[in-house]
Amino acid sequence: MSKIAFLFPGQGVQKTGMGEDFYQHSETARQVFETASHLLQMDMKALCFQENEKLHQTEYTQAALVTTCLAMAETIFESGLRPQVTAGLSLGEYCAVCTAGGMELQDAIRTVRKRGIFMQNAVPPGEGAMAAVLGLSKEQMEAVLQEIEGVSIANYNCPGQIVITGRTESVQQAEERLKQVGAKRVVMLNVSGPFHSPFLESAENHLREELNHIEWYTLQIPYVTNVTAEYICDISQTKELLARQVTNPVRWQQSMERMIADGVDTFVEIGPGRTLTGFLKKINRGLRSYNIGTWEDMEKVVQELC
Repeated sequence: MSKIAFLFPGQGVQKTGMGEDFYQHSETARQVFETASHLLQMDMKALCFQENEKLHQTEYTQAALVTTCLAMAETIFESGLRPQVTAGLSLGEYCAVCTAGGMELQDAIRTVRKRGIFMQNAVPPGEGAMAAVLGLSKEQMEAVLQEIEGVSIANYNCPGQIVITGRTESVQQAEERLKQVGAKRVVMLNVSGPFHSPFLESAENHLREELNHIEWYTLQIPYVTNVTAEYICDISQTKELLARQVTNPVRWQQSMERMIADGVDTFVEIGPGRTLTGFLKKINRGLRSYNIGTWEDMEKVVQELC
């Protein structure tokens, strides 16, 4: 019998039209979008379904993506497909906790809206940057970055792909040094700040205060946290881990390897894009993976797995 994990993507995969077919086909999905619109006093349908600049601004992106992914997850649950564990990359961890039963959907949406604002305001525009580095090992990366002040690792995505973060000039300096030691490519990312770095300490502190106002619930299934890449079964740990996540690296490769070691053999990525299943193929090509980004995707995956 398959052991299934639900995976939720992070910021960067958002696109116009995401979740619209779920809204059209599912009353449950419609309720999620309407709830988010009411909570945040914004038209979530317009933000997600219509071409607009706000969708790619951090303070709006995070709420839009979490709303979309949770609308999909709630609908998938109704179909009968259930996971044995969840995980989410960065922002996606809120969907993972919510889907695991640890927090209410309303609290997840409300909190990530605040999280996006805190992160966007933590560092003045232009003073922070991030870059994806291709073709170097974890050890090679860490050795180089020890020599450069103001830059650190943000994401361990998969073998051969690690993201760095920090002051703009430090990231640029690291780019040159990493190419010298053999990086195949260094790609600057289109982001508004040095996410998952110590420079977001103010965002971490503000977020910790927000998380104090949430009512937490006993987890129905475990989730895997970005900060330590370990299973979380005790909800009392969640608040501090979500706060620390903002300034700590995302250990995604390690999280996937932890689930694989525990016998997870089927991974279902829920949300727009195929980023996480792409990472999985570089971590272990021998496992089953699926993407649910559209209503048609859901019908096919449910038919195969249920």
